[in-house]
Amino acid sequence: MALIARRLAGHLARGFVMILVVATISFFIINNIPGDPMAARYEKLVEQGMSPEAAAQAVKVLYGFLPDGTLWQQYTDYMTGLLHLDLGMSVSRPGTSVVDVLTEAAKWTVLPVLAGTLLSFLVGILLGVYAAIKRTGKLGDALAISGSLLHGIPQYVLAMLLVVIFATLLPILPADGSVDILFEPGFNAGYIGSLVEHAVLPVATYALSAYGGWILAMKSSVVTVLGDDFILAAELRGMKRSIVFRYIARNAILPLFTMLALSLGLLLGGAVFIEKIFNYPGLGWLLISGVQDRDYGLMGGAFLLITVGTIIANIVADLFYTVIDPRVRSGEEGS
Repeated sequence: MALIARRLAGHLARGFVMILVVATISFFIINNIPGDPMAARYEKLVEQGMSPEAAAQAVKVLYGFLPDGTLWQQYTDYMTGLLHLDLGMSVSRPGTSVVDVLTEAAKWTVLPVLAGTLLSFLVGILLGVYAAIKRTGKLGDALAISGSLLHGIPQYVLAMLLVVIFATLLPILPADGSVDILFEPGFNAGYIGSLVEHAVLPVATYALSAYGGWILAMKSSVVTVLGDDFILAAELRGMKRSIVFRYIARNAILPLFTMLALSLGLLLGGAVFIEKIFNYPGLGWLLISGVQDRDYGLMGGAFLLITVGTIIANIVADLFYTVIDPRVRSGEEGS
């Protein structure tokens, strides 16, 4: 327990530093992007005959704030607000805080990404074990080939293929949006069914894009474990095939837990393309909207939230790996 607590403390300290670094880099990059909707609104009001002071006050009332001072002063204000979980107000959504906008969008990204990742992980490792054991057979070769093909196709290409097949050629699923506006929001069959129906294609895209990597990685890991001495010893002792299979799967799956965290980070980044294609109102879609609207707070917040999600996923995976693998615990306790 003490080992896990020490590792957690170390991860949290490194994660905090990484968040500050990402926040700093994203702040200066975003603030050097040309175009500013507040400045454009201010100039338009001045052109209409309003005094500079009145125009500045009108813009401040409209957007809830008006950035002033040097870039360094704005940076210190931004970091101070970040430490208090205050990312400012959204420019593209006057009167709405960035935190509220991100909180609303996060659920549309986190749930489909988790569902797609877990689905691809479970299916990939099961078929990966089978592909390794039956690697000399036709079915094993077919599974490996399917993994290689899907692993090589970009996420946005898979998304467009699914739209063409299941929303155009076979119009059985909606191509965009998160829910049908005809249903009343709430815990009722129509609304929930519409949510699930609209989530099928995004979740399928996440799952198919990750499936290839899982099946190939699991097959490689199983093949490596098959050559270990303890497997040969178990077979020579006449152990049941099911027990030997559990030994193989349990040892082969351990390295994949670290990959699971990395895949979550990659899928969170890939959400930018997938959500744009499906017009799904998650963090990726919000990030693109923020770029188009020159909404600095929204862009920085989306970048930051994706980074935080990736860091948390890696911390959880490392701690889980420590719990399930006694070799890690014994190695660190002995050092």
